Amino acid sequence: MPQDQSLQTLKKLAPYLWPKNRTDLRVRVIVAMISLLLAKGVNVAVPFFLKAAIDKLGLVATGEKAMFGAALGLTVAYALARIGQQAFSEFRDFIFARVTQHTQRTIGLETFEHLHALSLAFHLDRQTGGLSRVIERGTRGIQTVLQFMLFNILPTIAEVAIVTAVLYLTFGWDFALITIGTIIVYVIFTIAVTNWRVQFRKDMMQKDTEANTKAVDSLLNFETVKYFTNEDHERRRFDVALEGYERAAIQSQTSLSMLNCGQGLIIAAGLVGVMALAAFGVQDGTMTVGDFVAVNTFLIQLYLPLNILGFAYRETTQSLIEMEKMFELLSVDRDIKDKPEARDLDLARGAVEFSDVSFAYSSDRPILKRVSFTVPAGKTVAIVGPSGAGKSTLSRLLFRFYDPTSGAIRIDGQDLRDVTQTSVRRAIGIVPQDTVLFNDTIGYNIRYGRPTADDVAVREAADLAQIGGFIERLPKKYDALVGERGLKLSGGEKQRVAIARTILKNPQILVFDEATSALDSATEQSIQQSLRDVSKNRTTLVIAHRLSTVIDADEIIVLKNGEIAERGRHEELLRAAGEYARMWRLQAEAQDVRLRLAHLEE
Repeated sequence: MPQDQSLQTLKKLAPYLWPKNRTDLRVRVIVAMISLLLAKGVNVAVPFFLKAAIDKLGLVATGEKAMFGAALGLTVAYALARIGQQAFSEFRDFIFARVTQHTQRTIGLETFEHLHALSLAFHLDRQTGGLSRVIERGTRGIQTVLQFMLFNILPTIAEVAIVTAVLYLTFGWDFALITIGTIIVYVIFTIAVTNWRVQFRKDMMQKDTEANTKAVDSLLNFETVKYFTNEDHERRRFDVALEGYERAAIQSQTSLSMLNCGQGLIIAAGLVGVMALAAFGVQDGTMTVGDFVAVNTFLIQLYLPLNILGFAYRETTQSLIEMEKMFELLSVDRDIKDKPEARDLDLARGAVEFSDVSFAYSSDRPILKRVSFTVPAGKTVAIVGPSGAGKSTLSRLLFRFYDPTSGAIRIDGQDLRDVTQTSVRRAIGIVPQDTVLFNDTIGYNIRYGRPTADDVAVREAADLAQIGGFIERLPKKYDALVGERGLKLSGGEKQRVAIARTILKNPQILVFDEATSALDSATEQSIQQSLRDVSKNRTTLVIAHRLSTVIDADEIIVLKNGEIAERGRHEELLRAAGEYARMWRLQAEAQDVRLRLAHLEE
């Protein structure tokens, strides 16, 4: 990761570590830094206590027994310094933990919230498994960066400077030169090899994401896998990703062994050089045995954190990359966003107007062409037509998942682009064609229409949707789990749960997008009455394939190739003998064939 990009990522992270209106967290940051400095200060003092204790013991060994008390006191001071250093370090981690967790939680929540605010187009172009992995790694990377950079890399750099200065002032320039030279060679070697190893880590992360995405995608489509008996195909796809991960992981481990061996040789060479100088000093009488031990202790204390420098550098670099990917998600601009002066929708009666609306998902794929119609308040308008005519696109535009390419959509005379998206969606309820449920209980999925609703309201909505009896017969009733994407329920049961959910929301405007497409004829007839009851006195837009479900609509609009081909009531359209009459005839013939086949089977 380029250095300037790493700095940019750290700059983005900084405000979360020093949050506004959180004095308690700012105090924790200050206390943690003080504890860090105290730990390093005590750590530098440790070798001096050991040196003094050994020198006193040397005097005791030569017959000066009176020095034993001083030697014992210095030994106790050495032990207390060791304990103090550990205590300050642990206290630092303890006090800073809340800051780290708050940072992770805040950024993770912000990213999650931002993803929900992005357009439908963004999510259609992304894989959910990959997105969840980016968030997971990014939030985990925050802790890694803070742990290694704040409490390992930067303190180690400070300690190197302090120890080098102490060695220079206490023992001479040659000790300081060998020490700093060894560290410079060590750091250059570590960074060079670690950067070389990054390619293997990237391969590992890429293959891990690929394997995770394939696994999630395959499991979400469990039924489809079974329909086509493609378990072996899915296993092979997953194994290819795992094989790539295995290969990259082996290369990474091999290169890590090379790094560790090289680091060990450099440290050993530096340690031998300094210890040899100290040994000569003892021989010359310019240094004591205590000095020899102190030098050794200084270097051991210094080299111990350096041992994980490669790991810390690699993990920090990788975590910065993962954090940057998460910050990139936060920087994705919303295609559909409220105007700065947008106000809440002033919902009066709920009249909906499509005025000269055109729309295209891309410039070479026009979907709607100058479509104009009105759904009067409290009335029902049905949209019918062949597949691909643009029927469901109308509901997406009404919910403002997209904005029209040209024209306008209004509710009670207010352009949707001038009001907040939340207020628009709060006013509309939908029963979609493809009902996807949360992997939770039936009760939770119905209550999702109005999370604050009580149990009585949930049961009433279920009864109106003709699913209350089915739920009551289940062993766990409303606490029964529906499974991933509602796989434990039939298509009809899922749609009835969706109908109950919308009933519970109690919106002024209703959209039924093929709301009974997964139901058999008998169930469809019973639910149609429920839908009529629910939509009474509500503005209702019905998008339908089965024409039998819309014969009572106040107006039927026939959409073909993105344009309005016909419009009128059921009887009028039949008399016109146009596209609607043709569709009616074809569906009637298909129904007749089904009835004959059923009769033959009996």
